[in-house]
Amino acid sequence: MKNKSNNFVYIDGANLYKGLESSGWAMDYGRFRVWLTEKYGIKHAYIFIGLIPKYKDLYKYLQESGFTLVFKEVIYDGNGKPKGNCDADLVLQAACDAYENKFEKAIVVSSDGDYAGLIKFLSERGKLEIILSPHAKNLCSILLKRTGAPIAYLNDQKIILQSQKEKAPGADGTAQGSFS
Repeated sequence: MKNKSNNFVYIDGANLYKGLESSGWAMDYGRFRVWLTEKYGIKHAYIFIGLIPKYKDLYKYLQESGFTLVFKEVIYDGNGKPKGNCDADLVLQAACDAYENKFEKAIVVSSDGDYAGLIKFLSERGKLEIILSPHAKNLCSILLKRTGAPIAYLNDQKIILQSQKEKAPGADGTAQGSFS
């Protein structure tokens, strides 16, 4: 455990959600925050996310779980689908924090190759701990893989991080029903 470290995590909220959804599971964000603290010594956890008013309960839950939310104004495409690209905001925050020496190491949660430049920047300065990919290994960007940075896959932590609400009865192998 590295819980005495001063490490920061930068999370692409949409990429995290979509990656886990494509793998067929939902995360318990409270457990995730504790796991990040215990495993990586996270003191500050940013989630970069589009602001959609109907998700105010989700935002409240994330904040109560210990995340700092960085909102991006959302625009809607012609089909009414929301788009809130947070990549530039995440890169800028991480680069500023690195230059200001606010953290020892950074963890980036995303599978998006758009972050390859940030990963190289942090690695060259000895500031990158790891990339946590929410997508399966074969769906994580080759651009991230080519950086040579360590990558861990959140699917490998599913048993620890999965929302209990999402588990089907008996999915964990335990017996169902009463023994009385």
